[in-house]
Amino acid sequence: MAMWPYLPDLIERPVPRYTSYPPATAFREGVGAEDQQQALNAVAAGTPLSLYLHIPYCQQICWYCGCNTGAAGRTHRLTAYLAALEAEISMVAKLLGGRGKLHRIAFGGGSPNAIAPIDFVRIVDRLVTIFGAGASPDVSVEIDPRAFTREWAMTLSIAQVTRVSFGVQSFDPDIQAAIGRIQPVDMIDTCMSALRARGIRAVNFDLMYGLPFQTVEKLDATLDEVIRMQPSRIALFGYAHVPQMFPRQRRIDASALPDAQARFAQAAHGYQRLVAEGYVPIGFDHFTLPGDPLALAAGKGCVRRNFQGFTEDQADVLIGLGASAISLLPGVIIQNEKNPGTYREAIGDGRLAGVRGVRLAVEDQRRGALIEQLLCQMKTRIDRDLVDPQLEAMLSHFATLGIVERCGDMLSITDQGRPYARNVAAAFDRHVA
Repeated sequence: MAMWPYLPDLIERPVPRYTSYPPATAFREGVGAEDQQQALNAVAAGTPLSLYLHIPYCQQICWYCGCNTGAAGRTHRLTAYLAALEAEISMVAKLLGGRGKLHRIAFGGGSPNAIAPIDFVRIVDRLVTIFGAGASPDVSVEIDPRAFTREWAMTLSIAQVTRVSFGVQSFDPDIQAAIGRIQPVDMIDTCMSALRARGIRAVNFDLMYGLPFQTVEKLDATLDEVIRMQPSRIALFGYAHVPQMFPRQRRIDASALPDAQARFAQAAHGYQRLVAEGYVPIGFDHFTLPGDPLALAAGKGCVRRNFQGFTEDQADVLIGLGASAISLLPGVIIQNEKNPGTYREAIGDGRLAGVRGVRLAVEDQRRGALIEQLLCQMKTRIDRDLVDPQLEAMLSHFATLGIVERCGDMLSITDQGRPYARNVAAAFDRHVA
């Protein structure tokens, strides 16, 4: 297996993750509830729909976390939020008027299991009833293992959940203590056994590299346990230390963080180890077992990328519900109000909660499709009229580095270039400064 070149100028350059194009950094105020309403009204009958619901609360807050979440200590806060969420569901359903066909439901956060199991079942039932028209959608849920119980395993089974994601990050006790997330190996084993006993076998693990005190050897020890447990999918993300944006990260000892070259070595080792163990790579940091639907989609060249990352979901319309949730709608991307209190006020006043986003020009849609193909298929056909002298120079530079190859209008990311796929994608981003 190839050893990837360490290119610090590219590794250390911040580029978007491109779960949308334009990315969230390009979202602006002035694109809000009115655009949201018009776009929902423009959804055609029979359009495949995916729903995302954001639960911005956790029972315990991890120090490394960069998600929009807060402590779920007060019951009335959760109750008020769920009431607003259900009101938003009704509002959006009314605007859709039965158009669209529900294919998927994803719960994220925060921690969806911060709410009561009975509330979760009620919300799923409500979604299927008013959006589903008799469909049996795929339902996925992010779960905090520390708040997982056998009651939750039963609840997920009752709600016909098809996939569960666990935030594992690392099994090393010293690293867990350094990031404020203590969850021993046997805790995850218990969670896996409870799910499998209820017939839920599609389980994802989220892992991290670049954590305090982390080394290749410590990452490898975590991977030993992960491979033994055989989750269906694995995401291996790099920790982003930005305490100026997320004050909770100030509790992490910055002096214990690995440098950029050590981070790269950890990411490269994780890729090579997981592929050697039989996992199919999707991009550079996602992996799936060969029989998983994502691997089958990769074999057909139809992997997609959206706000949940790499997916086999082919829906072009994604409706985000809850504080900070993002919707991809005809002609526009819109994000809901991030603050849960302000979000509740908007919904309580009978208004949609969209407050920022971007209207999609035809060029944005073309560039977005091209970037998605690069990240998902590692190749794309370049539209000649999108190539200006600056882009031409950048692509020539990448070719000199050995990370891309060009043949006519076809651009391919080489095996050596796989770690730099997002840098290549960013060359086509007209919003990047």
